[in-house]
Amino acid sequence: MPHGLSFGCPKCRREFTSARGLARHRNSEHRPFTPAPPEEDENTFQRRYHPLANALPCDADGDFLPPFSPPAPPPAPPQDGLDPAAWHPFGSRVDFEFAHYHFAELQSSVAEINRALDIWAASLFAHGETAPWANADELYAEIDRIQHSDIPWKTYRVRYTGPLPAGTPPRWMTQDYELCMRDTRQLVRHQLASSAFKDSVDFIPYRQFNHSGERVWSNLMSGEWAWKQADEITRDPRLHGCAFVPVVGGSDKTTVSVATGHQEYHPVYVSPGVLTGIARRSHGLGVLPAAFLCIPKTSKKHRNRPEYQRFCRQLYHASLAAVFEPLKPFMEEPDIVRCPDGHFRRVVYGIGPYIADYPEQVWLAGTVQNWCPRCDALPHCLDAPGARWRTQDKTDLLIKKFDPGTVWDDYGIRADIVPFTHDFPRADIHQLLSVDLLHQVIKGTFKDHLVTWVGEYLALEHTDKRASEIMHDIDRRLSAVPEFPGLRRFPDGRDFSQWTGDDSKALMKIYLGAVAGYLPSQMVQCISAFMDFCYLVRRNALSTPDLTSIQEALDRFHQARDVFIATGVRVDISLPRQHSLVHYIPSIKLFGSPNGLCSSITESKHIKAVKEPWRRSSRFNALPQMLRTLTRLDKLAAARQEYSRRGMMTGTVSSYTGQVLAGEQPQLAAAEQLQDDGDEEEDDGVIHGPRSLSDIELAPTPPHIGQPSFPLLVRRFLYGEFRPALPEDAPLPTLDECPTFDGRITVHHSAIARFYAPSDLCGAGGMYRERIRSNPRWHGYPRRDTVLVEVGGDTMKGLIVGRVLLFFSFEYSGTEYECALVHWFVPVGDSPDPDTGMWVVEPETIRGGSPSLQVISVKSIARAAHLIGVYGRAPLPEDFHFSLSLDAFNSYFVNRYADHHMHEFLY
Repeated sequence: MPHGLSFGCPKCRREFTSARGLARHRNSEHRPFTPAPPEEDENTFQRRYHPLANALPCDADGDFLPPFSPPAPPPAPPQDGLDPAAWHPFGSRVDFEFAHYHFAELQSSVAEINRALDIWAASLFAHGETAPWANADELYAEIDRIQHSDIPWKTYRVRYTGPLPAGTPPRWMTQDYELCMRDTRQLVRHQLASSAFKDSVDFIPYRQFNHSGERVWSNLMSGEWAWKQADEITRDPRLHGCAFVPVVGGSDKTTVSVATGHQEYHPVYVSPGVLTGIARRSHGLGVLPAAFLCIPKTSKKHRNRPEYQRFCRQLYHASLAAVFEPLKPFMEEPDIVRCPDGHFRRVVYGIGPYIADYPEQVWLAGTVQNWCPRCDALPHCLDAPGARWRTQDKTDLLIKKFDPGTVWDDYGIRADIVPFTHDFPRADIHQLLSVDLLHQVIKGTFKDHLVTWVGEYLALEHTDKRASEIMHDIDRRLSAVPEFPGLRRFPDGRDFSQWTGDDSKALMKIYLGAVAGYLPSQMVQCISAFMDFCYLVRRNALSTPDLTSIQEALDRFHQARDVFIATGVRVDISLPRQHSLVHYIPSIKLFGSPNGLCSSITESKHIKAVKEPWRRSSRFNALPQMLRTLTRLDKLAAARQEYSRRGMMTGTVSSYTGQVLAGEQPQLAAAEQLQDDGDEEEDDGVIHGPRSLSDIELAPTPPHIGQPSFPLLVRRFLYGEFRPALPEDAPLPTLDECPTFDGRITVHHSAIARFYAPSDLCGAGGMYRERIRSNPRWHGYPRRDTVLVEVGGDTMKGLIVGRVLLFFSFEYSGTEYECALVHWFVPVGDSPDPDTGMWVVEPETIRGGSPSLQVISVKSIARAAHLIGVYGRAPLPEDFHFSLSLDAFNSYFVNRYADHHMHEFLY
């Protein structure tokens, strides 16, 4: 065994010189293997709920109910699917499904809908019937008659009212601007009433602790801010028993067209803060557009004038105040709201954390560009010690005591701006600004800073020609990484013009291994420390030890990043987005995991709320058309939810309609009861369902083996199954000692692993699915994925990497065995690589250099693993294909950054 490593069995304390030997021992003496348990989540922790803001159920008049009272019946009783009136305003399920399919799913144009209606009408002529609508306009009118989710958009005209200069004033002073908004209170009430959130709300602020008694922060209601808000509310005895519902806001400009006039929109989104972070990230109804803010424009001549900039900011804050104004009366008096569990509750609202990127945070806080909107650190040395938190009271006092120029220069405060939160109860904008993973960490510090600085370092360190060669080789390395579930490939490296947040997230997963050979150790350590910080703060639940690890990673990053100053890449590092990293631990304590309050949530809503409606418009005076589209989509979604609640969306359309025509009450079709694990072509996906233990399920395919030693390995596997007691130094059993097997083998080209991974993009229950492949011909080339196998011991968290050469199953003595033939990859050394922080493994060989193979039970597989070749400084061939990566290198990094679950597994 190379490097003098030993592998210890944690159950009997015996040690072995190879992973193969330990796995054989575990497979014989301590079978069956058990996959590593999923991480703890907030539901397994002990909670201490706020004693007074305890969200007691009440009736529709606000009178508290006796304990254990059932919820009030819904306002409209369920109607029989045989009653045509149940589908009002549609005539039948067919009508509704047609409208939903063409308008919401296909997003068909008017011409396409008219053509579909014409074909439908022609098919009915022989029966003497007609289609329900003659054209698209009649279909749209039918959608408009849906009464569910009827929260109309209203447009308000605003204009500048200050003094006008002599002569002809600039156009921006006389122009009308349109503020389009919905009633925020009705919008939040609509979200809270959705039964889809029945298991995804926390109406009572709580403090949670793990089994070791350590504090844990996860959802917004687990943070100190919600608890303190409840303390303030319940000082009024009339509000005891009420639920505190903070309303999370978020806004971000988005451009829909650069070529045709740089057309921008500025949507504002709202989300009830009582939702879990997973629900806010994964459910479409969790975050809804509430307004489109005005975007004043003027010529370059007037763009930098103080009066124009002041007007833009004042208009911005006045508009936001108007958006949240409907909630204001119910921030000190209770509102009676129906909740997802069917109960009514007395609710007190509050302005919750606000999601925004740095430029918008500057506008929100009324601070000067390059200053921190949360603390008073000086812009030229943002990370210097001694900075103090900003508060609205302190800001008001400074504006009162000093002239505007002094507060601008010395404190970074704009005296001409009053934040919109100023007149709302218990709201301080400096405290409410949420940290922003997407723009501060992923796109900011990683993509805009570290990746750019690495390129600048290579240009400084080498000649232009050599630097270009290295950058091209880094691109080839990025394109050469093996495929992995959920991992985006970069066939051309980083060479694409427009970066998105998803691009940056995908690059983070493989970047470190690609640059490791070309950078000095301290620079690699800097990137590794930052990556650890990023992956730690993106966890769904964070405990006290996790906060210690976050601080340690941040300290390592701050210490190592000086290498960019030492190498001449930077003169200093005083950057607002990097400075924001020091605010993450305080923000976690206040608001819980940043994962549930990230601007990636609002940016993802731009597609459905802005870009798709804009593409469906005529592009001229588009906003009113976009609002009509949004209203119709909301109505269709609400109608579908209501029909589902009544049990009217069961089965397929044809099976349901056939039962109705036969006079039978429609029943749930068998096909609807099956769990769909996704397309065979998909490597990963979310699972909508409750949390469960991880498991592996094989997918059957036609047999193809092609392994000469396979029969012997199967018989040795059976030997271990029936002869569990093997001496420590026993040689491998001979063929004559092993049970004889000549039965039927079923080969599988893939297996599906399911596990709890709430920090990744997952279903509402926190479950994630990945497909592990061992296919001799996958899109024209063989694909043999690698997996993490649990064998116990201290090395690499008790896990060993195996490359799956074959998934198969067979029956022996009445027992079904599901197995995998693996080639072992063993750790190099007894600790991770000191620069990258990743474990290094190499293929294990036996006598004569043959690969070390073994048959194991699939129950021993915890999940897929991702390996990246240790490239060193040698360039890859120009024509190197990624399918050869797992055969081409002497050693490999075990990529713990492949996803967040992997990082938690191996950190």
